[in-house]
Amino acid sequence: MAELYVLPLFLGGISIWEVLLIVLVILLFVGGKKIPELMKGLGKGVKSFKEGMNEDQASGKSGKELPEDADEEKKQEKK
Repeated sequence: MAELYVLPLFLGGISIWEVLLIVLVILLFVGGKKIPELMKGLGKGVKSFKEGMNEDQASGKSGKELPEDADEEKKQEKK
């Protein structure tokens, strides 16, 4: 017998049939005309996220440095 491909998500897995069922439900609720608009919005969101990540890397800041900078600013404001 042929095995179905299973996506390793969360604890179990999602088979190709479950993915197709999810896509079908989305099509029914949203409608075929709205999907390109949703994908366009999703693409813009991903693009802005990547640009933000690239800006942080270019400036040399990491997520760990940001709270320390905020603490230093608060100390300077108190003086």
